[in-house]
Amino acid sequence: MNEIPDDFKLDSSNRALPVDYGDVCINYDKAYFDDNDLAIPQSLEELTEPEYAGLLVVENPATSSTGLAFMLATVAHYGDSFTDYWQALKDNGLVVVDGWETAYYTNFSASSGRGPQPMVVSYGSSPAVEVVYAEKPLDDAPTASILGPDTCFRQIEFVGILKGTKNRALAEKFVDFMLSKEFQEDVPLQMFVYPVDPDAALPDEFVKYAQAPEQAAVLSPEEIAANRDQWIQAWTDVAMK
Repeated sequence: MNEIPDDFKLDSSNRALPVDYGDVCINYDKAYFDDNDLAIPQSLEELTEPEYAGLLVVENPATSSTGLAFMLATVAHYGDSFTDYWQALKDNGLVVVDGWETAYYTNFSASSGRGPQPMVVSYGSSPAVEVVYAEKPLDDAPTASILGPDTCFRQIEFVGILKGTKNRALAEKFVDFMLSKEFQEDVPLQMFVYPVDPDAALPDEFVKYAQAPEQAAVLSPEEIAANRDQWIQAWTDVAMK
C-alpha cells in the first residue's frame, strides 16, 4: 500500500485500494489521416472544426462506460457549458452508437477496415491491443490516441473487502496479491490497463504502443455520483434529439 502513489488514492481510510488505471481517449486511424493529408486534432475544440465533420463516433453515456467517461471529460473541461460543446459536435456530424463494440468494430475505419469514422472513443491502450492481437505481425500500431489536455478521462479500478465478511484473512491475502509486483506486472497484457505500482515493469508492447496523456480529465467520485444522472439527461437532450 505504501508503494501506491497518492494520486490514485481516493479513499483516505483505505477502505478501497487502487489496483490499476487507464484512460478513455479518442483513437484515430493513422492511415486515414495520412491518406487524406489531414492534421490530427489536438484538442476538444478542434473536433468541432469543419474538416472533421462526420469523422467521430462516440458511445452513448447512458449505455456505455466509455461513452460516459468521454462525456465526463467534457464536463471536466467545460463545466456547466459542456452541452454547448456537444451541440457543436452534433452540428458537425457527430455519430452516436449504443456501445463500444459497435463503435470500434463497425464504425471505426481502422478496426473494421470499412467503417465510415476514422475517430472513435476507446482507450489509450487500444493501439497496443491492435499490435498484440494482430493476425499478422505488425511493425507499428495502425491507430494512436489524441492526448491533448482533458481529451482523455482517467479511470481507476479499486479493490476492497466487504464489511462483515467471514473470510477476512483470506480476503486480505487476495488484496495483497493484487498489489504484489507479480500481479501488477501481469495486469497490462491481461486487462490492458496500467499497474498502480510505479516499480512494476511494463511489457514492451505497452512501452511502445500504449499511450497516456500528461493531463487527463478528472472529476471526483462525489461530484460524479451527485450529478451523473442529470448530466446524462442534459447530454441526451442535446445529442439525441
